[in-house]
Amino acid sequence: MTQVFGLTQASVHFGRVASGVCALKDVSVTVRAGERIALVGANGSGKSTLLRVLHGLTAPTGGQLLRNPLMRQAMLFQRPHLMRMPVLSNVILGLWLRGVPWRDASHRAHVALERVGLADLAQRNARTLSGGQQQRVALARAWALAAQVLLLDEPTASLDPHAKREVEALIHDYAHQSADMTLVFASHNLGQVKRLASRVIYLEQGRVLADLPVEDFFAGDLLQRQYPAAHLFVKGESA
Repeated sequence: MTQVFGLTQASVHFGRVASGVCALKDVSVTVRAGERIALVGANGSGKSTLLRVLHGLTAPTGGQLLRNPLMRQAMLFQRPHLMRMPVLSNVILGLWLRGVPWRDASHRAHVALERVGLADLAQRNARTLSGGQQQRVALARAWALAAQVLLLDEPTASLDPHAKREVEALIHDYAHQSADMTLVFASHNLGQVKRLASRVIYLEQGRVLADLPVEDFFAGDLLQRQYPAAHLFVKGESA
């Protein structure tokens, strides 16, 4: 399988190394095309920082990151960054900034909005949409860009149950549209992890303590014997 990311002994410090915050410590992770990886762990465990490192938004202060330059990638945040302009323009702008002619970008944006069910809101100010609709705009931007790697940081955490189901269904469709589509997402929703992931990485205090296929991660006896910290986390989150 094609390698998308290769992270070797990566660390991220904020502030002075001696007295600052160590958000990641000696993390080594390989991501291959077609994998659907869930990052789980308590708040402050390093999930968001790891995603930002993979997307190139945060540079490791130690170690090495290799990214496949041929892979187009997009990142969705818990709260999407939308401009105060129509929904359609928000999608077009991302394409135009990447060099796509405006007319072609407009066509691709219309198609993407149809795909996420927002074609009828194309001229609505994006900032006036609900949280779930805004996440669907963010997904439309990824679709329009034809991103092959999708990174998501708690994409449904602030949504109501109906909006969560809608956004999760779209993420599922995105991840399964081709065998090489790669998904890396952070989530506290273990049901969502079971539904979307093929592999689970558990982080604690900036370290990777478990990296398992999803069926093994949720096999209670195995996790309790070999990864007690991850077992306690799953037990607590499932309670």
